[in-house]
Amino acid sequence: MQTDIAFLQLKQEYIHITAWRIAFFTHVFSSLLILFAGFTQFSKALLRNNPKLHRVLGYIYVTDILLVTGPAGFLMSFYANGGVSSRIGFVLLSVLWITTTALAWYYAVKKKFKLHRIYMIRSFALTLSAISLRIWKVILAYCTHIPPMDRYRIIAWLGWVLNLIIAEYIIHRLYKNRYAKQQLHS
Repeated sequence: MQTDIAFLQLKQEYIHITAWRIAFFTHVFSSLLILFAGFTQFSKALLRNNPKLHRVLGYIYVTDILLVTGPAGFLMSFYANGGVSSRIGFVLLSVLWITTTALAWYYAVKKKFKLHRIYMIRSFALTLSAISLRIWKVILAYCTHIPPMDRYRIIAWLGWVLNLIIAEYIIHRLYKNRYAKQQLHS
């Protein structure tokens, strides 16, 4: 397998570290499953028509994040480009991702579905950082003259913090409107 292409060109000082290399490839390949499973979890039709499939895909999503991809991302965080600020950003991302996912699962098991949904929205917003980070990387590369390592420091935070802000806005709108409707019918 080639280890000096694309993103790995920036990781030549770490590629020889077995734990980092395993974490990297595990994180990259298992994230594809998480993205697929995560997108399905917000389908009302799937939940209504096939709740068992919803649960199975949710279990795959949670298990993968808690036991495979989350820990791999956490380990990789300590080797992030851009120095301490990037490392802190990615460590926080990993911790919040694992935590929100664990809470989403906990509330599903406890049948507290409102809290389950709230934490799934947060978890999936953090999952989507895999995509938003790359989008911001392209936008900043083509629209600014910020040096590459400075861009990386920015996207280490922007790639997930903005997603979490959007998630909080969605949660607020979703439940503010439901609360207002409940007050009208009380």
